[in-house]
Amino acid sequence: MVKSYLKYEFAKSFGVVTSATSNILWTTKDGSSTSAGQAIVAANEEVISWDIKTGDVLSRWRDSSCNAQVTAIAQSKVDKDVFAVGYEDGSIRLWDKYGTIVVSFNGHRSAITTLAFDRSGVRLASGSKDTNIIVWDLVAEVGQYKLRGHKDQITGLQFVEPQEEVAEEDGAQAMVLDGTGDPSEGFLLSTGKDSLIKLWDLGSRHCIETHIAQTNGECWALGLSPDYSGCITAGNAGELKVWALDATSLASSRHQVDVPANMQYLHDRGTLFRQGKDKAIEIIFHPRLDYFAVHGSEKAVEIWRIRSEAEIKKSMARKRKRRREKLAQKKGDKKDGDALVEDDEEQDENVSKADVTDAFAQHLIIRTGGKARSVEWADITGRKRLQLLVATTNNQLELYHIPLKQKSSKSKDEDVPDYERALSVEIPGHRADVRSLALSSDDRLLASASNGSLKIWSMLTQKCGKTLECGYALCCAFLPGDKLVVIGTKSGEIELFEVSTGTLLDSVTAHDGAIWSLQVHPDGRSIVSGSADKSAKFWKVQVVQEPVLGTTRTTQRLKLSHARTLKVSDDILSLKFSPDAKYLAVALLDSTVKVFFTDSLKLYLNLYGHKLPVLDMDISYDGKLIVTCSADKTVRIWGLDFGDCHKAIIAHQDSILQVKFLPNNREGNGHHFFSAGKDRTVKYWDADKFEQIQRLHGHHGEVWALAISRSTEPPFITSRSSSRKNGKRKSRSCTRAR
Repeated sequence: MVKSYLKYEFAKSFGVVTSATSNILWTTKDGSSTSAGQAIVAANEEVISWDIKTGDVLSRWRDSSCNAQVTAIAQSKVDKDVFAVGYEDGSIRLWDKYGTIVVSFNGHRSAITTLAFDRSGVRLASGSKDTNIIVWDLVAEVGQYKLRGHKDQITGLQFVEPQEEVAEEDGAQAMVLDGTGDPSEGFLLSTGKDSLIKLWDLGSRHCIETHIAQTNGECWALGLSPDYSGCITAGNAGELKVWALDATSLASSRHQVDVPANMQYLHDRGTLFRQGKDKAIEIIFHPRLDYFAVHGSEKAVEIWRIRSEAEIKKSMARKRKRRREKLAQKKGDKKDGDALVEDDEEQDENVSKADVTDAFAQHLIIRTGGKARSVEWADITGRKRLQLLVATTNNQLELYHIPLKQKSSKSKDEDVPDYERALSVEIPGHRADVRSLALSSDDRLLASASNGSLKIWSMLTQKCGKTLECGYALCCAFLPGDKLVVIGTKSGEIELFEVSTGTLLDSVTAHDGAIWSLQVHPDGRSIVSGSADKSAKFWKVQVVQEPVLGTTRTTQRLKLSHARTLKVSDDILSLKFSPDAKYLAVALLDSTVKVFFTDSLKLYLNLYGHKLPVLDMDISYDGKLIVTCSADKTVRIWGLDFGDCHKAIIAHQDSILQVKFLPNNREGNGHHFFSAGKDRTVKYWDADKFEQIQRLHGHHGEVWALAISRSTEPPFITSRSSSRKNGKRKSRSCTRAR
């Protein structure tokens, strides 16, 4: 006989501003010249377009058949409405701005690391962790060829397509082809984690030049100047290596057949050093001005400026003067010093031979609100300043205004230019992992708590209505009436907030250790908190009269008052009331669960069997079953009448963090439950049949929190990091044999 179960499917996700797995892009907003533009960012498996000025989501691009994270994004240089998106599973999809998939490519075996469009917009180059480079024909919608040569993942790709200049050189020995070959193929620069930089001839599909890009380890980033005059590679310990690219010779070589074998187009110009000593992640040149941005994984972005020819000569002259003075002091004769540096002066007159430190200068350092993950220049025409868009690893976007280099300065001691954090997109997400979720009684509001913030969300629009500052929150709950939210913190404090005004009504130092669990009594008149200080405390929310300072008047205020305390033998990790409030279950660090009578606090049952501590538990709505989950990867189903273990199930491949019963099901006994763990999965179980009904994938990290609505067709909310996923019940059924 077959038993039918309702099936759950992914509905929506919200709370992610930007993921730390991909780069970001900036593009102009249609029909607006005053807008700050749009940010195209990755949000787990989705791509989101943000209005930077208003913080609104303009569009979401998601392929329902793909659960892999976005790892790379690129924009076509011809059609600005076409974007290439690379995924963790090695697939590539072309999207338009309306969220429609134009074409999909599958050719890589592992995650895409970088994407690059050519100048004509008809070819796309992709690099992957599988060490291969593939060039795709976007017109024929096929892969043209693979370029193999790197020994580790690709970290940078740039098309090199210099314009040809017709010029005759005396003594040229190369024979020129007439009418053969395809000069439009161009060249490709690539860097890899194997510390190599390679120049590929796309006409012959071979590597024509290879250099060791970094001498101190891996090469992590590649930046190409817009005029193809040079490039910069970045490695470990803050090292930036500058390369000169002979674009003229490179363009003319496409018509020559007897190019010398030792011909080189890339020339090492020297090494620069960033202030930060971590590995660089990105090097982004400004599309019009002589600036570039480089950053690592710290809370800083360095802006460098390329000096003009006059500035380079001035810097070289200053160095010559210093050398002359040092030699004169050493020799004791200024004429001898002048003679010794005469040859050096003649050599230094050539700007192309200048030291790399003369050609580049650090403009300023931007201190960001989080560790930088990706940057992009916001190239808004008509602005007399630079604008830089920064995505950070703590789930926010920031737009900075950066002043340009002043042409003249009256003061010799020139101050460092001051930048401004103009705009940000940070309200729609947390800065840290979400540790707890709570739904209101009518399922219209959702409270999410993390380190430093408590956010109240509308479940109708999935928008954040309030952001409240708090401590390191570990648990939270709505009080009856849904007007108050209470949280427990890692420092042992209980904080009481009013939802409508966003004010902190009361803060009580309740425990000497972290408060791991907080439960509201079924009658709504009190709450109980469980802590690492081996105690559970009962609290009542009371209205007290407080005097107004400086007057004789009093005002009413809600406060938490301590009622009684339950002492136990070990740290408390979880608490749960039975629906009839008769029992209080307490999970301890010693891997046991103790069930007490709520009124007398006398021990009723002692549940033991887990090999590692119980992290969460729940009691069915008919009060007959209690389900516990543990760090030993098992779920145990117990009877609450005698305390016997009905079944122990190895439910997940890692620690199980959350378990929740559904309030009702078709049988009406509420014996179906969800479990969520560190293995990034959520599972749906039948506690009577002891079998798994459904496995839900889609999370890209540990599932720390889970909330179940009380409605008849409930969605469930799961959370990891700063994202929340909304599941909904479908009319389709899963079937299991009895």
